[in-house]
Amino acid sequence: MGTTMAEGERPPQDAAIDRRSFVTRMGVITAAAMAGVPLEGRALPPVELLPASGGAGASSSSSSHADPGRAELDGAFPTHPADLKIWQARRLFARGELGAMELLEACLERLDARDPVYRAFNAVPRGQAMEVARALDEETRSLGPGRGLLAGIPLVVKDNLWTAGVLTTANSRIFQGFVPAEDATAWARLRVGGAILLGKTQMGPLATTRAMTPDGEVTTVNAWAPDDPRVSPGGSSSGTATAVAGGVAPAGLGTQTGGSVTVPSLAQGLTGIKPTLGRVSLRGVIPLTYSRDHVGPMARDARDAALLLQVMAGADPADPRTAGLPPVPDYRTAVEPVEGGRGPIPRWSTRLGVPEGWVEVDGDRGRLRRDFLNEMEAAGVRLVDVHPSEEWRELGSGMFNAVRLPERTEPFLEHLRDDVRLFGVSLGSWIQGLFLSGDEYLKGQRARLGLLRLTLEEIFRDCDVVLQPSHLPFDMIGLPLLAMPIGMREVGGRERPDGVLLGGPPLGEERLLALAGAWQARTEHHLARPEAPDAELVETARRGGAEKLRHDVTWVTEHAQ
Repeated sequence: MGTTMAEGERPPQDAAIDRRSFVTRMGVITAAAMAGVPLEGRALPPVELLPASGGAGASSSSSSHADPGRAELDGAFPTHPADLKIWQARRLFARGELGAMELLEACLERLDARDPVYRAFNAVPRGQAMEVARALDEETRSLGPGRGLLAGIPLVVKDNLWTAGVLTTANSRIFQGFVPAEDATAWARLRVGGAILLGKTQMGPLATTRAMTPDGEVTTVNAWAPDDPRVSPGGSSSGTATAVAGGVAPAGLGTQTGGSVTVPSLAQGLTGIKPTLGRVSLRGVIPLTYSRDHVGPMARDARDAALLLQVMAGADPADPRTAGLPPVPDYRTAVEPVEGGRGPIPRWSTRLGVPEGWVEVDGDRGRLRRDFLNEMEAAGVRLVDVHPSEEWRELGSGMFNAVRLPERTEPFLEHLRDDVRLFGVSLGSWIQGLFLSGDEYLKGQRARLGLLRLTLEEIFRDCDVVLQPSHLPFDMIGLPLLAMPIGMREVGGRERPDGVLLGGPPLGEERLLALAGAWQARTEHHLARPEAPDAELVETARRGGAEKLRHDVTWVTEHAQ
C-alpha cells in the first residue's frame, strides 16, 4: 500500500488491515440503523488483519510515555497559561513551574473576560473544577507530578456529551434541566486521565446547525470576527472551537455527523479529527444518527489532538460499534516526525492524493494550497493525481445524504408526537425524516456502501491520504478526517485562517497525524491566534447591546447537517 519505513518500524495500522472486512462491518452497522435495532454483544464482525501483519498497530503508549524530543519543545512558551498547548502545560507541570489550580484559574479568568462576547459556554462547573484542581495539586505535592496523561489540564466538552452532575442539554428544550448521573465514555476516559471539566460548550440545537438557542438566536461567534455574528464559527461544535481558538481552553471535544468537528476547526485555525466510526465510543452522547455520529478532539496543534485521541479511543462494551477493531495504536508516536535530509518528514512514506481542480483556485486560497503541496513534497511526500470516477462523484455529491434524516428522527418520534414546540427552529429538519420513502431510504443506504467500496477501490488504490474539498463523503462512510490550518487569507477585509481537509482509509488516523505533525514541525501557521475582543466590545456585550442575529425554521432546515 505504498508504505516504506525505517528498520524495526511497524507499518501504520491502515496498512495492516483487510479493508474488505471494514466494508462488511459498515454493512452490518447500516443494516442495524435501517432496522432501528441497535447492535448487541458480538454482532459486529471484526476488522481482520492481513496475513503476516501480526500485531501491527498495537499500542505501545502508557501513562509513563515520555514526550518525544523535538527542538521546538525548548522554544519560548506563551506567557499567559491559558494560551498553552496541552503538551506545554504538561512540561511546565513536570518542571514544577505550573500547577493545576494556576492553569484552571487562568482559563477561568479568560472565560470571564471574553465569553460575554464569545458566548461559547452553556455551563461552567467552577466549584467542581476547582475541587479537582486542588486535589491534583495536593497529590503532586505528596507524590510528584500527576501520573495521568491529562493530569491538571482543563478541557471543554460539547453539551451533547453526558457529564456527571453537570447540566447536559444539547441546547434543546427536550433536555432542559437534564443532569446525567454518569459521564459519556469519551469524557470519562479523559477525566480518568486527569482532565478537568472547564465547561460545557454551546452547540446547535441537537447538533444540527451552528450554535444558537432553540428559538434561533445565534450565540457563539467566530473568535476571529467576534464583532460580527454573520461570520460563521463553523458547525454545531462551534462553542468548543471558539473556546479553544479564543484562548479560553487548551483543547476540547466536539462531535461530527456532518462536518461539525472539521468545519469549525478550519474556520478557526485548529486541528480537529473525526476518527473512524467505532474508534471512539458514542455511549453517553445524545444521538443524531446511529451510523454517522463521531466524537473527536479539537486542539491547537496535532500533538494535542493525538494525545486526546490516544486517551479516548478504544473498545467500550457499552457501545457495540467499537467492538472488533484492532488495538488502539500509538498516535502520540505517529504524530512525531522523523528527521530527513531536509528537515522533519512523516514517520512513514506517504502518497498524498490531490483531486483534479483542488489547487486551481484563485487568490490567497490557491497560493496557500500550492505552498502546502510544495512543502509536502519537500518533506518527501509523493503527490498523486486523483481522478474519481463519475460514479464516485455522483455518490459522494450529497444526493443520497437525505438517508441520515430518518436515523435522527426515529429516536425523537415520541417528542415529535407529544409537543413539536420542543424542537424550536430545528423542527423542519426533524420532520423531514418522516417523509423519506422506504424505497428512497434503501436506495440511499445502498449508495453509501457503494461509495465506501469505490473509495477503497478507486481513491485509496493509488494514495494513502487524500485531500478532500468536502467532509460529506467521508462523513457518510465512516472514514477518518483531519482538518488543520495552512495559513491566513483575506476574507471580507480581514485576515482569517484557511486550512486543508485530509481523508484517510479505515483506521488511517496515524497516517493523518503523521502528515499533520510533519507539516506543523516545518511551518508555524498553526500558531496563529486571534486578538482578544477589545474592551468596548466586551462592555457592550455585558450590557446586552451586542449585535443580535436570528435564524428561522427555513434557514435551519436548509443548513442542518
